[in-house]
Amino acid sequence: MQVFQGLLMMLLGMLILIFRPKIKDFTGNIGFAERYLGPGGTWTFYIILGVGFFIFGLMWSLGTLQSFLLNTFGALL
Repeated sequence: MQVFQGLLMMLLGMLILIFRPKIKDFTGNIGFAERYLGPGGTWTFYIILGVGFFIFGLMWSLGTLQSFLLNTFGALL
């Protein structure tokens, strides 16, 4: 199940990267992205979001996200 969820996250990340012009046309400019990322910040935000989803899904499906969180925050939990 974990592998399937990771693959879905990776697919979502790829779809965000592929269809970002259509997503931007639908949503318009994102105010905080334009303010903090500069001109064209909405495009940059969608790239960061898509790559983040892909990396998160890859780490989730391989189990490295769980071990990273356990080693990083395990003492706090």
